[in-house]
Amino acid sequence: MDKAIQKIKYGFEMRPFVPQGEIMRVATHEETMQFKHVTLDIDGPVAILKLDHQEVMNAVSMDMLGGLAEALDAIEENKAEIRCVVLTGAGRAFCTGANLQGRNNQKPGKSNAGSSLEIGFHPFLRRMRNLHCPIVTAVNGPAAGAGMSFALMGDMILCARSSYFLQAFRRIGLVPDCGSTWLLPRIIGKARSVELSLMGERLPAEKALEWGLVNRVHDDAVLMEEAMKLAHELANGPTIALSLIRKLYWDSPDNSFEDQLNLEFEFQRKAGAAEDFKEGVTAFLEKRPAKFKGK
Repeated sequence: MDKAIQKIKYGFEMRPFVPQGEIMRVATHEETMQFKHVTLDIDGPVAILKLDHQEVMNAVSMDMLGGLAEALDAIEENKAEIRCVVLTGAGRAFCTGANLQGRNNQKPGKSNAGSSLEIGFHPFLRRMRNLHCPIVTAVNGPAAGAGMSFALMGDMILCARSSYFLQAFRRIGLVPDCGSTWLLPRIIGKARSVELSLMGERLPAEKALEWGLVNRVHDDAVLMEEAMKLAHELANGPTIALSLIRKLYWDSPDNSFEDQLNLEFEFQRKAGAAEDFKEGVTAFLEKRPAKFKGK
């Protein structure tokens, strides 16, 4: 090859070739990986997972789900370094649900509208639930249909003031999916959940905060700055314990009180065996900030 070139494929950004034919990677604090309709930025211990198909307001296609799967592979391969994930959308939307392009030519009775759920959506949702570190969702615009469920996968949910949520399924003659009928009643109660689903009306960010659906609402211009501040704070914490905390709360709704006591006992033993516990106690006794390493 006569000239050094730079290409971006679905994967890591490739640096110019050196004469021996090996790929050089410049060591930087930040790194960008590009997948199909998905961008993954690494900022120290924080991974920013961005839905990126702005032409359709980040509506989810099978291509995007494939990109998300590859991005999660990259995160999990580097889980020793990545200690928090931020999920957000590119452009003016977070995610407007499933991409419906080409769906209007299907014959009644011949469509299998749910086929993509178990093939693509459910694996992504399960992997997010079982991720090794905390998740911050930065809802920068509309979060509709499946996009609302994606937003609710966050352990901390931050919203732009102009954003809104929408259970859009009834508008196209479908039922809620992607776990929304499990998530919503456990967060905001049955009455509000059923109303959102039956009426298909927008839920503004401020009202979502009032209902306890989200954690914080910020002015649009500072949403990502605030999300990154929070993500770095979590990433610099005792991430083994934080991971166990998120698992406790995921399991809690289906457990009896006795089951939850037993799970807390099991997880406390795991947290207590970590180096971070020793550091936390030592720092407390020495009256200094703890320096957690996620070990």
